[in-house]
Amino acid sequence: MAEAAGRVDDLLAELPPPSARTPGQREAASSALDGIRAMRADYVGAHAEAIYDELTDGRSRSLRIDELVRAAARAFPGLVPTDEQMAAERARPQAEKDGREIDQGIFLRGILRAERAGPHLLDAMLQPTPRALKLLPGFTESGVVQMEAVRLERRDGVAYLTLCRDDCLNAEDAQQVDDMETAVDLALLDPAVRVGLLRGGEMSHPRYRGRRVFCAGINLKKLSSGGIPLVDFLLRRELGYIHKIVRGVVTEGSWHSRLTDKPWIAAVDSFAIGGGAQLLLVFDHVLAASDAYFSLPAAKEGIIPGASNFRLSRFAGPRVARQVILGGRRIRADEPDARLLVDEVVPPAELDAAIDAALARLDGEAVLANRRMLNLAEEPPDEFRRYMAEFALQQALRIYGEDVIGKVGRFAAGSS
Repeated sequence: MAEAAGRVDDLLAELPPPSARTPGQREAASSALDGIRAMRADYVGAHAEAIYDELTDGRSRSLRIDELVRAAARAFPGLVPTDEQMAAERARPQAEKDGREIDQGIFLRGILRAERAGPHLLDAMLQPTPRALKLLPGFTESGVVQMEAVRLERRDGVAYLTLCRDDCLNAEDAQQVDDMETAVDLALLDPAVRVGLLRGGEMSHPRYRGRRVFCAGINLKKLSSGGIPLVDFLLRRELGYIHKIVRGVVTEGSWHSRLTDKPWIAAVDSFAIGGGAQLLLVFDHVLAASDAYFSLPAAKEGIIPGASNFRLSRFAGPRVARQVILGGRRIRADEPDARLLVDEVVPPAELDAAIDAALARLDGEAVLANRRMLNLAEEPPDEFRRYMAEFALQQALRIYGEDVIGKVGRFAAGSS
């Protein structure tokens, strides 16, 4: 494996950047990469359990996905990119990369597919982050944490998570994922919190100045510039804080549960686009202002909308799911199909009062036990794991698709 991978690396090093390659050079690079990737897929498919056991000392250690791919690069040369190769990739815009994240996707698909390694990795991703554990004592005392993308405040047993990227309409990037996972961890770990609420803050963006906005989805400028990583954004987002909203966070807990979970409410002002709409599918109760709308513009962007392909049909049915995901249909809060996605639609002036009433309804021990059982029945862990295994590779392939690079490049140029 290492020798074959070295030959491919030597070939790529001799070639100009992807955009400057001749048709013959592109064909040579593509053929070489296809060959080594087929070898990697076969190898990890056949040896996933043994690889994972070696990296985790027989599953006695928990490694997050970023730690796991780095450990694999050291222990199995040629299987996944090295730290130096990934650093070089991160320094380039998306169009000039060689797609080394695809090799990370191949590796993680194999690990997540494995019957023992996959569940262990999911559990590792449900553990609280070191950043959250460091901030927890201060948060339990003060009830407030201000981060770049999220403000967290505890009042009367409620954790208020406010998305506060006011200049970019709460568009998602790696910093937002880090801040959101930290905030979700803190809300779940703080014993004084009984229920969580996610809402967008007021914007300074010229088009929405002074108005609340929920989320504009993935930051396409960052994607075009190469700043949306597979491991630290696209996979961490799904396996980290979003999955923690569904399952809870792994703690020492008690004899009856290793997970600490709580009910969650989302309130949508203005719009929930892309990743914002994806989030709504994991909340226990969703409210929306009557002038809001929802969309998953996967057809426009060319990427996979997270776990929406896994979850949306359960809420909206297969026909509406295909209209939204494949056709780019936008659903307004005031049309009948919106009630498939949200529980309450109220005039904007009444949203605050409706939120308070919903918080009161979800604050109870019976609610907690029942939402846990609902999530277990509706989203069995093994089905989620199998979906995420394939997502790891398919999303990696998509973010390097020529159509995606062209679309996000034009968007970035047009909005600069």
